[in-house]
Amino acid sequence: MDVENDEASPSQEHSGHERPHDSGGPGVMDPEQIAQELADAHELLSRASMARLAYNGLDGLPRVIPIGIYWTGDEIIMSTAATAPKVRALSARPEVALTIDAGDSPGSARTLSLRGVVHLTIVDGVVPEYLAAARKNFDAESAAEFERNCRALYDRMARIAFEPRWARFYDFGAGRVPRFLADLAKKSG
Repeated sequence: MDVENDEASPSQEHSGHERPHDSGGPGVMDPEQIAQELADAHELLSRASMARLAYNGLDGLPRVIPIGIYWTGDEIIMSTAATAPKVRALSARPEVALTIDAGDSPGSARTLSLRGVVHLTIVDGVVPEYLAAARKNFDAESAAEFERNCRALYDRMARIAFEPRWARFYDFGAGRVPRFLADLAKKSG
């Protein structure tokens, strides 16, 4: 499935209203637009436990990694060991892209594409959202064992809070697709 980070086709919005065009230049979006995109993606954010994080390493070369996430309702939180190489890279270059998706067929495919910055905090012990994310995916016994293992493993962790500066939610089954795909569909139909 080909997804570009452009505007969605306003004629195919599932919410029934036309999206305003992005403002503020490339990569910048009005905070109200971001809030609406996140609200529209609420179910996806609430269920997701993994995302793909794109960032630039200290060598300047791009990386894309799978990473666990937890949506607090206000923030997307990621966590890692305080000594992980990505912590130094993200401290030096906090501009990132994040993709969260679900569905394995065109009718069920949903994607939230985000660009923004991360804010790192080194915490003693385990990041609480890291454990909360595990509780979403494990039964009580497995979650308790996971927590014991984490507390034994991590003296310190990096809490990575994502601040979106651009967001776009696509729901392919509902016809909420990038404009270029809608335009192609019109031409072929």
